[in-house]
Amino acid sequence: MHKESCQRFDYLVERQKQLCMLSDKMVQVLQTGAQQAVEECQHQFRNSRWNCSTVDNSTDIFGGVLKFKSRESAFVHALSAAALAHAVARACSRGELNECSCDARVRKRTPRHWQWGGCSEDIRYGEKFSRDFVDVKENKESDEGIMNLHNNEAGRRAVRGRMQRVCKCHGMSGSCSVRVCWRRLPQLRIVGDSLSTRYEGASHVKIVERKRGKNIRKLRPIHADMKKPNKTDLVYLEDSPDYCEPNDELGILGTRGRTCNRTSAGLDGCRLLCCGRGYQTRVRDHEEKCRCRFVWCCRVHCEICRSKRDHHVCN
Repeated sequence: MHKESCQRFDYLVERQKQLCMLSDKMVQVLQTGAQQAVEECQHQFRNSRWNCSTVDNSTDIFGGVLKFKSRESAFVHALSAAALAHAVARACSRGELNECSCDARVRKRTPRHWQWGGCSEDIRYGEKFSRDFVDVKENKESDEGIMNLHNNEAGRRAVRGRMQRVCKCHGMSGSCSVRVCWRRLPQLRIVGDSLSTRYEGASHVKIVERKRGKNIRKLRPIHADMKKPNKTDLVYLEDSPDYCEPNDELGILGTRGRTCNRTSAGLDGCRLLCCGRGYQTRVRDHEEKCRCRFVWCCRVHCEICRSKRDHHVCN
C-alpha cells in the first residue's frame, strides 16, 4: 500500500520514490518533516513582509517565490533539509523505520566520568537520508543547484551542531555512582531560531570558475572585501522579489490587511510591514478570563472581562 502511495507522488524523482518505499512508515515521516518545515518557516517569518505563505493546488508549496535565488529560498532549503533529517532521526529512535534504530556508534567512545546508555538519536542516519533524498533533485552544475546544495548542508549542520547530551544518575539513595548519558535531538524550534539568525546574516555570493584541469565552480562573496561563507552560513545569489504587493504568478499575497504593531520599529512595525502605505486602526472587542480564584475542591472559577482594543491593519 505504501509503495503505491510513493509512486503516486508525481513531483518525486525516481530516487526519491525508491527511498520513500524503504519502509511502510516512510510516507508518514516524509509528511511530518515537510509539515514541520512549513510550520517552523511560518513561525520564523510571522512578522515579515513574506510570511512563508503557502499555495494550494500546486506542487510548489510556496508558489513561485523559490524560483528566485534569494535569501528566503536559502532559508527554506536549509530548513527543509534540517526538518527531514530531524524527522528521520526521531523516527529511527522510536523504532518506526526498518533501516535504523538508536545510534550505537557513540558507545565506542569511552568517557571517564560517565558512560553511554539509553537511546542516542541517530542524526548521522537522518543526515544521510536527507542528503540522499533532498539533494538528488539539484543540478550540481547549475548556479541554483550549487546554491541549494550549500544551503541544504547548512541546514543539516544546524541540527547536528545542536545535539544535546542528556544524563541520568543511578546509585543507592540518590548518589550518582553511575552517570548514564545519551544524545538527543534539539527541538526544531532551536534549529529554526539558529537558521533565522543565519538568514539575517546570509552571504550574497556569485559563482566563480576555477580552471584546474577541469572547470570547478565555487561560491564566492559578491564583493571581495566580504567574508567568505563557511559551511554553516546561508548563501543567496539574487535579491528578493517585492513582497509588498500581491503577485499571483509568484504566489505572493502582499501585506495589505496584515496586522501590524504600531509601537514597534522592527519588521512587524506598521512603517515597515505596510511598506509606507499607512495603516488603519480598528477597535475590537476583547474577552479574557480574569479575577480567577481557586474553589475547594478542586476547580478554578474565573470571570470574563471585556475590553476594547486597538487593532492596526495595513492599507
